[in-house]
Amino acid sequence: MAAVAILRALFGEGEPRTKKQGGLPTPNEVMVAYGLFAGLAFAVYHYIAEGEFSAIVTMAVMFQCLSMVLLCMQSFLSGSSAGISVRALALEAFGLVCRLSSTLWLNGYLPVDASGDWAYQAFDICSLFLIVGLILRVLTVQQATYQSEEDSLSIGPIVLASFVLAALLHGDMNLRPLFDALWMTGLFGSVLAPLPQLWLISQSKGKVQALTSHHIAMMAFSRMLSGMFMWYARHDITCEPWVG
Repeated sequence: MAAVAILRALFGEGEPRTKKQGGLPTPNEVMVAYGLFAGLAFAVYHYIAEGEFSAIVTMAVMFQCLSMVLLCMQSFLSGSSAGISVRALALEAFGLVCRLSSTLWLNGYLPVDASGDWAYQAFDICSLFLIVGLILRVLTVQQATYQSEEDSLSIGPIVLASFVLAALLHGDMNLRPLFDALWMTGLFGSVLAPLPQLWLISQSKGKVQALTSHHIAMMAFSRMLSGMFMWYARHDITCEPWVG
């Protein structure tokens, strides 16, 4: 049910639920989404990664993908784009493209287990696909309900800062300075991507849709998993020092 709603949301205008049907997702639909991804995470961790700790990075991108699924469900099932920040989605897409420019063909920043062979990249691509589809839907099908005035945080300085910081602070795991810097740019961009969404919520006097809250929570959980691995592997991520 959840998967059908997502596909209809991305590939067609669809019809919002009637008042009788209820304009909000039911607990069953939300639980289907959570259950599906929990099952996928279990399968990837035990049967693909074979329990390796590095699979935590793949778990992070899986829960990032879940956060986008939940936001797509909100858009379709409510028939409204209220509460969705296009700027946050664009910044997230920017981060994904920068990361994928490295991870699709270089191994420096991939999990060392088997999930790094294809699963990690597949979930990032899926997230990017969902984001692009949702942006197009919000700006076309649901433009009338898009809160453009509230979604006003400029992302240009964030993108510029990400590039500058990455140029200065990137590692050398790929042994290719350009792609090392692009991967770091994507990391900074993704970390800062929720800011426009939080700004939109603050400009809406704290009003937030239920699934937007789920989306933010899953994104935070994804970042927590990624941060845990980065801390664990901090001594293995090498770089050329500027001083000394």
